[in-house]
Amino acid sequence: MLRPVAIHCLLSTLLCMWVLCNAQSPSGPPVIQLRLAGEKRKHYEGRVEVFYNGEWGTVCDDDFSITAAQVVCRELGFMNAESWSPSAKYGSGEGHIWLDNLHCTGGEKSLAECHSNGFGVSDCKHSEDVGVVCTQKRIPGFKFIQNQANNDEGLTVQVEDVRLRATYSQRKRIPITEGFLEVKYGGKWRQICNEEWTEKNSRVICGMYGFPGEKRFNARPYKLLASRRKKNFWGFSVNCTGNEADLSDCKIGREIKRKGNSTCEQGMPVVVSCVPGRAFAPSVSAGYRKAYRLEQPLVRLRGGAMIGEGRVEVLKNGEWGTVCDDNWNIRAATVVCRELGFGSAKEALTGARLGQGIGPVHMNEVECSGFEKSLTECYFNRDAGCSHEEDAAVRCNIPAMGFNKRLRLNGGRNPYEGRVEVLAEKNGSMVWGTVCSDSWGTMEAMVVCRQLGLGFASHAFQETWYWQGDGSTDAVVMSGVRCSGTELTMDQCLHHGKHILCPKGGGRFAAGVSCTQTAPDLVLSAQAVEQTTYLEDRPMYALQCAHEEHCLSSSADKADPSSYRRLLRFSSQIHNNGQSDFRPRAAHHSWIWHECHRHYHSMEVFTHYDLLTLNGTKVAEGHKASFCLEDTHCDEGIQKRYECANFGAQGITVGCWDTYRHDIDCQWIDITDLKPGDYIFQVVINPNYEVAESDYTNNIMRCRSRYDGQRIWTYNCYIGGSRSTETEETFPGLLTNQLSHR
Repeated sequence: MLRPVAIHCLLSTLLCMWVLCNAQSPSGPPVIQLRLAGEKRKHYEGRVEVFYNGEWGTVCDDDFSITAAQVVCRELGFMNAESWSPSAKYGSGEGHIWLDNLHCTGGEKSLAECHSNGFGVSDCKHSEDVGVVCTQKRIPGFKFIQNQANNDEGLTVQVEDVRLRATYSQRKRIPITEGFLEVKYGGKWRQICNEEWTEKNSRVICGMYGFPGEKRFNARPYKLLASRRKKNFWGFSVNCTGNEADLSDCKIGREIKRKGNSTCEQGMPVVVSCVPGRAFAPSVSAGYRKAYRLEQPLVRLRGGAMIGEGRVEVLKNGEWGTVCDDNWNIRAATVVCRELGFGSAKEALTGARLGQGIGPVHMNEVECSGFEKSLTECYFNRDAGCSHEEDAAVRCNIPAMGFNKRLRLNGGRNPYEGRVEVLAEKNGSMVWGTVCSDSWGTMEAMVVCRQLGLGFASHAFQETWYWQGDGSTDAVVMSGVRCSGTELTMDQCLHHGKHILCPKGGGRFAAGVSCTQTAPDLVLSAQAVEQTTYLEDRPMYALQCAHEEHCLSSSADKADPSSYRRLLRFSSQIHNNGQSDFRPRAAHHSWIWHECHRHYHSMEVFTHYDLLTLNGTKVAEGHKASFCLEDTHCDEGIQKRYECANFGAQGITVGCWDTYRHDIDCQWIDITDLKPGDYIFQVVINPNYEVAESDYTNNIMRCRSRYDGQRIWTYNCYIGGSRSTETEETFPGLLTNQLSHR
């Protein structure tokens, strides 16, 4: 006969087995909610968290797969999953580990339908919490169903889309900064009741639309408009803390009972009004921008193709340095974006994704609350212990300016190339036409690619007969285009205006471009130059080849063959810190053969060497053709790809450098006629911008030099853009790298 205690144990065991079986029962899987949490770098990624039995918990990475990630993302309203990450990539969660050894087929509507050990049955630790990256695109017509979590359980906002609907009088403004806020839910646009709406909520919306902050507005016209319109409210309020990068990171508030037009009786539909950053302010404020000189910024972006993206650099003690990517997340990235006049961050990038910087690494393990006015106010570790392979970068939300609607590429083999066509006014109507290719070069192509959102320029073309577009658009509508390379649109470049001057005409001579997502970035080692500089007196008879290649000053033309030339010699070590290989623009067949030195020149002018007076006047010069662009040395783990032997392919691989030793011909400046004194020694790489790079400001290097007639001292060498404005003002022209021929 069984004792009561034994019966109780047996019943308890059976009950537990029934609960576990029921949890996996195909007829009625448990009702759960999901959210993405943790240290995110994009708003559509994070640690997978499950709300079950009144508590939030995590999912173990054992047996997890991309199929399971797809189920998670679709349950959250995203179209699909991009990837998943084990080992608590987004930080360790708390509470229960609800699911372990998950096996999904991909057809499940909920993660609860996938086979697992059962809810709460796991041998994992939170160091094994799984994370996913979803695609940004939402499922059309997606309806979020609040199954069980009440208002304070931390469910995030899940809607198809969000928009600012401007009033009729403001729709023609660019950018649109104010309007009714609407969310797309279940395939329909709906308003949000403003009874519990806060300024912090508005701050998040403005950030999503590329604006650094929110502002007050005149509510009277909106109340009048709202009273005349049919209302269709979304069924929830919204609770943002204000430091979120996206509405999908905010929590859902209380459920609002919808009663037709009597819904939200004490309020009206939410209106959001935003403050645009300086670069996007309407033209009426242009006078303000010109009247006041901007203060020296403490943070900047470098190496990005588009405005609002780049490697994060910080100014400390007069020197620019980078930020290490340890703990780098979307909250810190958003502080950077808002500080620079953009919105919240779209993405916090790690691993030098937008190229490696130079100089010191100033900040590591950055932690921001999200409300700091500057990244420099965030907590950080000064002992970096990082290399530039870990440089952090950002992509920011920027306002919709409609730049890409006034320009297009036509006739190319793919969307990244073609003849440039511009929308211009002609005889009172807007027509598409071509751009004159006179003076068309890399800088102009850079602006076109940026305006179209296609990345960097790869090539600029002055003939486009092989890209035959529509014959009706052959007429030239823009000529004399000259860009500095920093403009956001072609309209901002210098050009002839309405008076077109193009002797060659359009058609086959119309300007064209090809664009690319990545670009090289050449940087000269200032240290190598400073350490290898010396003087050599060399007889004229030993310089015949160099004289033939114009490597000596003009006075050498009349010099006696037995006379000597005084040469300032040095080594150049040129690193490629970018994202793609540096290749000569000219194809192999068009390289120029030089009989005297018996080698090809792939770029006739690769570097300029100059000595300048302290006020910037040139007193001696040299130049170096790229007779041999190759990988002399590479960082550990990177394979050399280019070498000049046997007329091989020329270039510099990412992570490698090319060394022009001090003892080769033309690696000098002829200073035979130089008077003793103090000078500036300058080296400029790729001076004619023949090859597109992600950053030209670091192509220039300057040193202080003192010459006493017999000896020369070279000191204080540094790269353009590596010091504060005040420091660089002692070296005229270093800030812009704009050479005289431009």
